[in-house]
Amino acid sequence: MSGEVFIITAPSGTGKTTLLKELLAGDPRLRFSISFTTRPPRPGEVEGKDYFFVTPEEFARLRDRGDLAEWVEQYGYGYGTSRQRVQETLDSGADVVFDIEPRGARALKREFPQGTFIFILPPSWEQLELRLQLRGKMEPAEIARRLERGRAEVKEVSWYDYLVINDNLETALSQLRAIVTASRCRTASLWPGLAPQFLPG
Repeated sequence: MSGEVFIITAPSGTGKTTLLKELLAGDPRLRFSISFTTRPPRPGEVEGKDYFFVTPEEFARLRDRGDLAEWVEQYGYGYGTSRQRVQETLDSGADVVFDIEPRGARALKREFPQGTFIFILPPSWEQLELRLQLRGKMEPAEIARRLERGRAEVKEVSWYDYLVINDNLETALSQLRAIVTASRCRTASLWPGLAPQFLPG
């Protein structure tokens, strides 16, 4: 039985990283999709765990050969998902989780139309701005830029399958787990493998 695809989008500061860490830690069937990037590694980032770090030339070859299920250029760097790696993971029966912005999510919608698309929102813009400020490492201009980008991303919410509001971490995590469970129970996913048992001959 092939695995499921979960695509998760959220504006910066929503708490998506914490939610995904908890979701993945509590479900051994889930695998996080690791992207290729031309961005240099940040302190503490590990090759093959956080990203696959490649040169711009290597990235261009992957893109031009059609090896990327989706790709974007952001802040001068390329980011993309290996079609082969995702398919191999799905064929193994594991589920793949993407942390991705709306442009990439739209590309994955074309690649994996059976996927489950989830958008995570903060309880309010005021709370989102406060969370960004409390990080203590961003200039006001950077906070304003992230909020502007977040507003553009929220315009895409309507085509996602599920909406989770991260007002309370445990509640939001419980809702994410429920969505994962429900998606795994889809008839289209289960019945092809079960039908021979119930409809012999």
